[in-house]
Amino acid sequence: MTIAFDDFMKVDIRAGTALRAEIYPEVRKPAIKLWINFGAEIGEKKSSAQITRHYDPETLPGRQVAAVMNFPPRQIGKFMSEVLVLGFPDTDGEVVLVDIDRPVADGARLF
Repeated sequence: MTIAFDDFMKVDIRAGTALRAEIYPEVRKPAIKLWINFGAEIGEKKSSAQITRHYDPETLPGRQVAAVMNFPPRQIGKFMSEVLVLGFPDTDGEVVLVDIDRPVADGARLF
C-alpha cells in the first residue's frame, strides 16, 4: 500500500532521552517502565515497553529512543503509558529498540 507524504507526517515521531527505567513486574508480559525527556517544549513522558529480553533498567537512562507521540495514552495495569517507544523484532520476535546513532536534540522530530 502506498501512502501520501502528508499521511506519514501525521505520525509524530520524536527523539527523547530515557531519564529513568524500572522493571514492571505487575503486568502479564514482562515490561520496563520508562520516563523519557522530550525537551523543554514537550517535557517528560512515560512509556511501558516490552523490552526486557535485550535491555536492563540500569542500562537505559541516558539512552536516546524514538517514540510515537500522538497515539492516545494507554493504561497498562496501574501505569499510564503516554508514548509508544519504537523497535523492530529480532528473529525470536523480541523488541530491539530503534537506535539513534548520533546525539540529537530531545524532542527532535523524525522526517
